[in-house]
Amino acid sequence: MDVPIVWWIVVGLLVSLALSLLAAGHLYKNLKELRFRKRSQSSRYGNLTEQFLPLADSFPWNPLNFRFLGSPIDGVQFEDDRIILVEFKAANSQLSPLQRHIRELVDNGKVGFEVIRVG
Repeated sequence: MDVPIVWWIVVGLLVSLALSLLAAGHLYKNLKELRFRKRSQSSRYGNLTEQFLPLADSFPWNPLNFRFLGSPIDGVQFEDDRIILVEFKAANSQLSPLQRHIRELVDNGKVGFEVIRVG
């Protein structure tokens, strides 16, 4: 008994579909990995750039008085009449919850100075 050509077409389409799904899964995995690497690279670039921003012409204070921290805020600017906690942000980036909390503590005057003696 001969198998109709339609069945061969259906089998071929099913095999093609299975191979396409396998390829799509592989491509999705690669895309996910590339996105992760891109975000990681962006973070590293941002961290490196932040260290040089006080040297930019647009930095409003004397860069010699800036101390880089990196985390949870980028740094501290020491002026004769005040001390400024500085966070650099690019484009649409937002403060993290911790950075917002630090800003609130500063706004509420919850900043202190302590001397700790050792020895």
